[in-house]
Amino acid sequence: MKKQPSNWIEGMAMELKEKRHQMKDPLQELMTITMEECGELIQQCSKAIRCGNYYDNTELLEEVADVYTMLELMHEYDLISFNDVDILVERKKEKLKKWSNLL
Repeated sequence: MKKQPSNWIEGMAMELKEKRHQMKDPLQELMTITMEECGELIQQCSKAIRCGNYYDNTELLEEVADVYTMLELMHEYDLISFNDVDILVERKKEKLKKWSNLL
């Protein structure tokens, strides 16, 4: 019996996983898995908020590591440059200084 998704993100991830087996293009597979991992990170962030489980949260850490792995693979496939990412990180931090209290 096929598992039913618990929410729309999980449903999309399950559908994409089924399609992934049919994929021949490694870039398409890379992007699809990256989307799936980002969705799983979103879920863990939501659970951390709901449960107040911000620190020592191994599930959150695992999902961050999964997304980080996919970003590294995007770099290895020359889809992104970490030099460019570093520049854009600084730009984002400047925006956060202006619009949030995080920095």
